[in-house]
Amino acid sequence: MKSTMSLAKPAMRGLLAKRLRFHLPIAFGLSLVAAAAFKFTVTEPRKQAYADFYKHYDSTKEFSAMREAGVFESVRPTGK
Repeated sequence: MKSTMSLAKPAMRGLLAKRLRFHLPIAFGLSLVAAAAFKFTVTEPRKQAYADFYKHYDSTKEFSAMREAGVFESVRPTGK
């Protein structure tokens, strides 16, 4: 008789389901954390910056400045 140890058979049946039960909730949780972090570190400050800019933005004044600078071909500056 040989006294060699036999290796245990690998558990292949149900391996995918077992790993998914472990990894899927972790992946879902991390994706929620990443989405929340992106929302509060990127989109909310960006929305606030746009709101602050347009709070004091005067489009008529901006148009007049561009017209006087000669940006538009269809509108002549007031001096000409």
